[in-house]
Amino acid sequence: MNPLRKILVGLDGTEMDNTLIQFASFLARTYSAENVYFVNVIKNTSLPNAVKKEFPTLMEDAIKDRKKVLEKKVIENFDMTLPSRVKIAVEQGPLPSKQILKLAEKYNIDAIVVGRKQNLKGSSVVTQRLARRATCSLLIVPEKEFSSVCKLMVATDFSKDSQAAMEEAVAIASKCISEGMKPEVLALHVFNVPSGYHYTGKSYEEFAQIMENNARKEYQKFINKIDTKGIEITPVFALDRHDDIVASIYDTAVKEEVNCIVIGGKGKTASTAFFPIGTNTERLISMDANIPLLIVRPKHQNAGIIEMLQKI
Repeated sequence: MNPLRKILVGLDGTEMDNTLIQFASFLARTYSAENVYFVNVIKNTSLPNAVKKEFPTLMEDAIKDRKKVLEKKVIENFDMTLPSRVKIAVEQGPLPSKQILKLAEKYNIDAIVVGRKQNLKGSSVVTQRLARRATCSLLIVPEKEFSSVCKLMVATDFSKDSQAAMEEAVAIASKCISEGMKPEVLALHVFNVPSGYHYTGKSYEEFAQIMENNARKEYQKFINKIDTKGIEITPVFALDRHDDIVASIYDTAVKEEVNCIVIGGKGKTASTAFFPIGTNTERLISMDANIPLLIVRPKHQNAGIIEMLQKI
């Protein structure tokens, strides 16, 4: 498990901020975070020289006012009794995602927390650019309120990235126990039937059973490598009948009524080492609009490539 000692939260001055700050508070408690940075990025505004001359402190005043609003929100929604050091900043930049990536590198951040909107006004900080280029874990939070994140589902393909995701889920579940709650952790593995199955003389259902039996054996090897800290992990095996693993993951999460999906940044299905997330993870980001999604990624993975990409 990668300890989340430094957390950066992207705020935008809308109602979404309250949910994000509350989530940050939960993470700070769970991981005993040392630092939590709340950042709001406002776009650079090009003012005519005449306007600048007449109102020389216009942007400075706007930033001060925005910071006061954010400070109030943080005080109301973050557990200020935690030992975590809290910093609130309003930054200017051409793109919120690009500025957040720079700040994540500057502060050596372990996890970025951002929101996703459906109905609230304003634009969410999270973008595919941010999801692809962040060199640390990323938590994407939908706009709805959540009272708990103690029912977690880890999407696993038995890879090392899946192992890291499971370890993070176990850490969160352990904190739930310490706070008097009963956590649930599901380990989902989606499997399919190969296209040439009929050449074996087996029916589709018969070969599906063979694939599931094999997956169960692989799961046992996988879970034996993990310190579950006494927490019961429930394996779930889903047959992908429509050649859409991502839809199967999301549909299962909805069916099981989980309140957090945890997934490794790459896994075995990464399409290329050029980006630090795999194709399935990227599609899940686009599809999932209702359930918090935690993408677990070793910090600074492919950092050299990321530095180059941020300049594009």
